Amino acid sequence: MSQPTDLDVITIGRCCVDLYADQVGSRLEDARSFSKYIGGCPTNIASGAARLGLKSALISRVGDEHFGRFVRETLDREGVDTSHLKTDPQRLTALAILGIEDRDTFPLLFVRTDCADAALEEADIDEAFIASAKAVVVTGTHFSKPHLAAASRKAMRIAKQAGRKVILDIDYRPSLWGLLGMGAGQNRFVQNDAITAHLQSILPDCDVVVGTDEEVHIAGGTTDTLAALRAIRAVSKALIVLKQGPKGCVMFPGAIPNSLDEGISSEGFPVEVFNVLGAGDGFMAGFLRGYLRDLPLEECCRIANACGALAVSRHGCAPSYPTWEELQVFLERGVVNPRVREDEWMEHVHWASTRRYVWKDICALAIDHRVQLEQIADEAGAPHSRIPDFKKLALEVTKETPAGSLSKGMLLDGRYGEAALFEASRAQLWVGRPVELPGSKPLAFEVGHSLGVALHEWPDDHVVKCLVFYNPEDPQPLRDQQIASLQRLAASARGTRHELLLEVIIGAGAAENSMARALEQLYAAGLKPDWWKLPDQTEAGWAAIAAVIAANDPYCRGVLLLGLDAGLDEMTLSLQRAARQPICKGFAVGRTIFGDAARDWFAGRIDDAEAKARMAARYRQLIDIWQSSRQSSLAA
Repeated sequence: MSQPTDLDVITIGRCCVDLYADQVGSRLEDARSFSKYIGGCPTNIASGAARLGLKSALISRVGDEHFGRFVRETLDREGVDTSHLKTDPQRLTALAILGIEDRDTFPLLFVRTDCADAALEEADIDEAFIASAKAVVVTGTHFSKPHLAAASRKAMRIAKQAGRKVILDIDYRPSLWGLLGMGAGQNRFVQNDAITAHLQSILPDCDVVVGTDEEVHIAGGTTDTLAALRAIRAVSKALIVLKQGPKGCVMFPGAIPNSLDEGISSEGFPVEVFNVLGAGDGFMAGFLRGYLRDLPLEECCRIANACGALAVSRHGCAPSYPTWEELQVFLERGVVNPRVREDEWMEHVHWASTRRYVWKDICALAIDHRVQLEQIADEAGAPHSRIPDFKKLALEVTKETPAGSLSKGMLLDGRYGEAALFEASRAQLWVGRPVELPGSKPLAFEVGHSLGVALHEWPDDHVVKCLVFYNPEDPQPLRDQQIASLQRLAASARGTRHELLLEVIIGAGAAENSMARALEQLYAAGLKPDWWKLPDQTEAGWAAIAAVIAANDPYCRGVLLLGLDAGLDEMTLSLQRAARQPICKGFAVGRTIFGDAARDWFAGRIDDAEAKARMAARYRQLIDIWQSSRQSSLAA
C-alpha cells in the first residue's frame, strides 16, 4: 500500500519565459512589442493545475537573473510548489518568442542555447519529493538529451516504486530534437525512427500517455492514427488520451477499437480558435484535475476540453488558463459567444479570479492630493517644488509604521509623487495612482489624450484610481458624459491589466440611498471596478451599497473608506461604522493624517522629523481604530 501524499502532481522539464507578440496578425519579424509570461510545457501544466485547485510542483531550473526571478515569483503567486525549482548560477533562463500571424500560423522561436532548464540532471530528482505526489508528469522534449532523459527516467522509477502514477505528455517539438533549424519551432511533425524507438522505450512505464495526432504518430511510428495507437498499445497498458483540437479528445483505456469514434470521448466546445499555442498544456491541466480526483473518464474529457477551449480563446499560454471557479461558470453557461475573449462576463470572471495580488484589509495613507497641497504651499509662501519632498516623508511614514495583519498602502500621484511611487512599489505596498484632472466635472483626465498609452507605461501593480463627482440626480446628459469617460477608462485599465478603483463623491445634501443608486447606475453602464472608494454612510446606506455590489459583481474586491478631511473624532466614528461592514476592506485617508503636519512643515514651523512623527502618530491611531473595530465586529 502506498503512503499518503502531500502533492497531487509534480511536473518535470522545460521552464522558460514566453515573449508573446502583442501585434496580432503580424509576422514575428514585424512585431513591435511583446508581453511576458511564464512558459514551457511542464511549467504551464503546473500553473494550470494549481489554478484548478490541485497541489502542483515543478522540477526544473531557471537562471539567477531577472527572468528567472520572474518565473519563480509568478509560480509562487499561482500556488505552485517551487521548492525544487533550482536556480542555476551559470546559465540563463530559457526563452520562447511567439506570435499570432493568422488563424493558422503561429510562429515560435526557441532560445535555448545552454539554458538553465536544459541542464537538469539526475541529482535534481529527490526521491522523497517524487514519492510525495500522486503523480509525476514527464514530457517528451526532456528525453531529447541523455542527461535530461536520465533525470526523467529516475523520477519515473521512483514514482513506480512508490505506487504513484506516471503520465507522459509526448510534447513533440522536432526542432528541439535537432531535426529542424532554429527558425522552425512551429513545425509540429517530422517522422524519425530513432525518436520513435526512444519514445517507445519510455511507454511501458507510463500509466497515461497524452498527445495530439502528430505526437501519437511519432510515438507509434506511423502517420496512420489507428495504427499508431495500436503500436503504442503493443508496448504499453497506459490510458491513451488523443487530443483532437476543436473536436475535443478521445480516450482509450483498453484495446484500440476499429474506429476512433468508439473511444471514450466528450464533445469539444464551439469556440473561435484565436491562439493554439499552449492549448494542450491547458488541456492537460484540466485532465489532471479530473483524473487525480478519480472522476469518470467522460468527465475528465469534459473538463480537459473546456480548459483547452478557454486556452485557445486568449492571448498567451499560462495566463489564459481558467481557475476552477471560472471553469464552473463556463461549464454552466456553455458557449455564449464563440469569441470567448469578447464574452464580457467570462472575461470578467477570468480577470477577477486570476488577479495578481491577494490583499488583507488595507490601511492606505492617501497623499495623491495635488490641488490641496498646492494651496497649502501657497498659503505658506512655499514653492510647489517642495511638494515631492513632503510626499516622500509620507512614504517613509507608511513604510515605517507597523500595521499588524493589515496590508499597508498609499495613494500617490505622478505629478508630485513619481519618485515616491516607484519606491512604494518596491516596498510591496498597495499603490493607487490617480488619473483624473483634479476637480473636473464632467470628468477629465490629466494623463494625456490616450489613456491606453499612458497606462501602458505604468507598473502592473499600480491600481488606477479615478475620482468622479457623480450624483444620480444630475441631468441625464451630464451623467451620460461622465459614464462614457469612465467606460473609456475601464476599457483601458482592463486592456493594460491594471486594477481599477473608482472613488465616488456625490456632494452635500444627497439622500441616504443616493450612493447605492449611483453605484446601480454605474453598474448598469457595464462598469465593474475592482475597488470602490466611498465616504462614510449610515448603517442602512452601507447595507444598500453591499446589496448593489453583491447583485452586480460578487467578484468586487470591496470598498475603501475615504476621509474627506474629517477630524479625528468624526473619523473614528466613520472607521468604526465601516469596520462593521463586510463589504468594507479598509481605508484610504489623507488630510486627516497629514493635513496639520503639512501646514506647519511648509510654513517652516516644524522639521522633517516632527512632520513624520505627527503623521505616524495619526496614521497609527487610525490603524488601531480599524483593527480593534474589525476584531470587535468579528467577535460579535
